[in-house]
Amino acid sequence: MGAGESYRGRFAPSPTGDLHLGCAATALVTWLAARSCGGRLILRVEDLDTPRVVAGSIDRQLDDLRWLGLDWDEGPGAGGDLGPYAQSERFDRYEAALDVLGQRGLLYYCDCSRAEIARVASAPHAGDEGPRYPGTCRDSGLDRRDFKRPPAIRLRVPERDVAIDDRLQGRFVQNVATSVGDFVLKRGDGVYSYQLAVVVDDVAMGVTEAVRGADLLDSAPRQVLLAELLGGRAPAFAHAPLVVAPDGARLAKRSRGVPLRDHRDAGRAPEELVAVLARTLGLVDREDPRPALRPDDLLGDDRLQRLAGRRRVRLASSARLVG
Repeated sequence: MGAGESYRGRFAPSPTGDLHLGCAATALVTWLAARSCGGRLILRVEDLDTPRVVAGSIDRQLDDLRWLGLDWDEGPGAGGDLGPYAQSERFDRYEAALDVLGQRGLLYYCDCSRAEIARVASAPHAGDEGPRYPGTCRDSGLDRRDFKRPPAIRLRVPERDVAIDDRLQGRFVQNVATSVGDFVLKRGDGVYSYQLAVVVDDVAMGVTEAVRGADLLDSAPRQVLLAELLGGRAPAFAHAPLVVAPDGARLAKRSRGVPLRDHRDAGRAPEELVAVLARTLGLVDREDPRPALRPDDLLGDDRLQRLAGRRRVRLASSARLVG
């Protein structure tokens, strides 16, 4: 990826609880990607689904990031010319994007339930979107009719392959139409989809590379496609390994020792946690004897390449909370 001021990365936490070790690991990789080339880092709050927002959690998350030694150039507490930096304050941008797509005939109302889709879908499951949408409402467009339930708005996905060249995971090709189908851009309850919001915001904020967990790799072709349909260009991608529990299970925010706050409250130093995250990710060898590291100790593009090709990593044993 480009160097210097031309590089614009972003970290985008969701304020649904305290920052946990997996999110902190992704934040560390995102920070390293930007700082290793002298680029800029944006912090954007992904609070789209307002009913799930936990009061005060974003302030606690930002405090935890600063405690770890991770800073940002634009966003809460730092300012910037491309805000607001909370998605809940950017709904007008998402609605404008829907207007553009609607005028091109690329949207339609859908009042199908998940159960109805599952009954007729040919594929049993297609990742975070659930079963591939079979196109039941595809011919209805945006004409109003008698809906069974408040309708969602779906994108009419063109039939073609979309390829990305991921910095860490290599080339990934997907035909979104056949793999996922027409995906939702706005839910029936009025909540804008993550896919729509992240594309609109990344384009508007000039993000050049999106560093995030490898569990989101499957959604990258959707975002590239959507950016193109909106007349923009999605960022490049670097999908870092997803951090899982020592037994291989996904991290649960409420499990003891997973939130960063558990370790802070137990008196662990931030440098100790950075060392744990570095060993977990493979930024340093697991046998590295250093008990404490600062983020600055890990700078360098060559170090990030140690993550290439890895989809999941298990928390290092030193992450266990004692006492």
